[in-house]
Amino acid sequence: MTEIATPPEVHPRVRDQLQAALAEGEYGRILAQWKAHSIAEDARDLDGLVATLTDDCVYELVGGDVEAGHRWDGHDGARSFYTAFLGAFPDVAFFLQDITIGPQGVTEVASVSATHVGDFAGWPATGEPITFTVVIVFPWDPEAGRFRGERVIAVRDLDGDA
Repeated sequence: MTEIATPPEVHPRVRDQLQAALAEGEYGRILAQWKAHSIAEDARDLDGLVATLTDDCVYELVGGDVEAGHRWDGHDGARSFYTAFLGAFPDVAFFLQDITIGPQGVTEVASVSATHVGDFAGWPATGEPITFTVVIVFPWDPEAGRFRGERVIAVRDLDGDA
């Protein structure tokens, strides 16, 4: 594979991602893990969800309309993230708008609707229905065959809903 030139200020992780190539069957493995993760989340099956993650996974809010800088580490952290998130939005529903799958992992864009009954990551509860859009990056660990967590950006929809 031809090496892609990158500026020196690029993070080493990004440099590695730019060099990533899909091994035979890797697309199918990544897609299958993303489906398993999504099905477990919809079923509120934390054990099934955590099974799709590496032991050292990281859940991170990186910006948008929720307070950035929140981070949860490891399987216990993933469980804490989902317990807090699903407690704040117990009827949450994701409507997939776009998805990209490659050797680096999965990036999805989804419209989200829920009732906001609890505070979450600096986002105070309203008790009202809420809609927002999320962009979620699921970094892939090809050696483990699982995701290294999620990087989440939640943004207000253009119609002004929060």
